[in-house]
Amino acid sequence: MIFPFRIRHAVADIVAMVIYCFVTGMITEIFVSGMSFDRSLSSRLFAIPVNIFIAWPYGLWRDMLLAKARKASPASWMRSLADVIAYVSFQSPIYALILLCIGANMQQIIAAISSNILASLLLGGIYGYFLDFCRRLFGIRQAAIV
Repeated sequence: MIFPFRIRHAVADIVAMVIYCFVTGMITEIFVSGMSFDRSLSSRLFAIPVNIFIAWPYGLWRDMLLAKARKASPASWMRSLADVIAYVSFQSPIYALILLCIGANMQQIIAAISSNILASLLLGGIYGYFLDFCRRLFGIRQAAIV
């Protein structure tokens, strides 16, 4: 049986977020924020259930912002800006809570969040394309909110 659209959409969003956040989070935590491999691995493993829980709401949030951006301007830079805004506004508070829960100190949290916000200028746009790619793999051709 083929999954109904909403289930495939949610699964595609979950797969995309778990993979992308694991890889980019670990790179940022180790090479930018100075966390140890063990601390970063703990953070990434702790983040998996969180990412599973927030992936589809994030995808819906992003779709809504993209729809508003398309209404404002059809320019490609507007889509990229909407992806960055969606990524930063949704992910940063959750990321701070994850780091707090795994025992990162305030200096590490501030460094990780600050570098993540700066990196999101690149990461947010790339994640948007990665999410769209994963959605296409699951047969999702359009955003949930248009």
